[in-house]
Amino acid sequence: MNSNLALCAVISDRITNTPQKRITFAEYMNTVLYHPEHGYYSSKVVNIGFKGGDFFTSASLGADFGELLAEQFVQMWEILGQPQPFSLVEMGAGQGLLALHILNYYQLHYPDFFPALDYVIIEKSPELQREQQQRLQNYSVRWCNLADIPSNSINGCFFSNELVDAFPVNQFILQAGELREIYVTFTSLAKKDENYLLLEKEFAEVIGEISTPHFIKYFDLINIDLSANIYPDGYRSEINLAALDWLSIVADRLQRGYVVTVDYGYPAHRYYNPRRSQGTLQCYYQHRYHNNPYINIGRQDITAHVDFTALELWGEQCGLTKVGFTQQGLFLMALGLGERIASLSHQDISIAQLLSRRESLHKLIDPTGLGGFGVLVQSKGLQDHENYQPLKGLIVPK
Repeated sequence: MNSNLALCAVISDRITNTPQKRITFAEYMNTVLYHPEHGYYSSKVVNIGFKGGDFFTSASLGADFGELLAEQFVQMWEILGQPQPFSLVEMGAGQGLLALHILNYYQLHYPDFFPALDYVIIEKSPELQREQQQRLQNYSVRWCNLADIPSNSINGCFFSNELVDAFPVNQFILQAGELREIYVTFTSLAKKDENYLLLEKEFAEVIGEISTPHFIKYFDLINIDLSANIYPDGYRSEINLAALDWLSIVADRLQRGYVVTVDYGYPAHRYYNPRRSQGTLQCYYQHRYHNNPYINIGRQDITAHVDFTALELWGEQCGLTKVGFTQQGLFLMALGLGERIASLSHQDISIAQLLSRRESLHKLIDPTGLGGFGVLVQSKGLQDHENYQPLKGLIVPK
């Protein structure tokens, strides 16, 4: 049985073994992405990059993204009084490229900082962890689970790039002004009535009551009133409760330092704009995207945009202070990407190499693509004089 059929069998078994013969979309998404044997991120089908991949990230464009992030982390170390060790915790490291670029850069350019660095990777996928270990075998890196890090033990920085968008989300729909949840059932169990939404070979969607009161608490947190008559009947979107759980753990493990979250998303008022009536859920398969999560099961990425307002406000409740929020393009320009672009004409490289490198650098700051990603920086445990020192990446370029 191939992984696709095996994964369908796993999901259908879970559905048939529940009292109401359905599971939340979050459970479905978590299974198709993270099942330890057949899930997308746990299998060998994950391919990040331009050639034959499903998607590309800033790190797959070259070393510049990692090297500029490295500059920001060094300044954080200096602001914190140069602690030893300084723990740099990368959450969701993909193929290990970003870690490789950061560590290479520190070894070459920061001999004083490099010995103080404690580089930690949190990686859920065994397959990706093996690839990371192979790529980073020449460096001192340790792997662990986020839950295994002791409370208030990290002095340094937790950071992630395109992690939160891949957390499993619940989906909801408004019916006659009432908040309802979208569930997944097995096709043969679906009753074709007014709550029947979508039919595929294996799975169908059905509508029911919300599965947890955390839905209501979430919208109270971000000050969004879905009962307002500005929302059309049938308005559909998603809610990322897993992101709040994740941030709670990160805040608890951090004693002193920063949290940096880089991802695509919106503030809440844009995310839940009445005109965005079908949410943000997207599937990526071989550099093509669509909105059907019930095909290519276990072979495609499924993501939803990040609600940065929720991360900011929930972070405050967890003891995190918002340091700043900006776009990736502005963040990287403030850290020196403009100088790198300007220096290209003075480098001894071929025209083809020059054009390729220039294209990669411009992709990092393209406001309609990677450059439009959000960068949220939060802190914990900083003293007043440390808080007053502006981070380089948050200084608006003149």
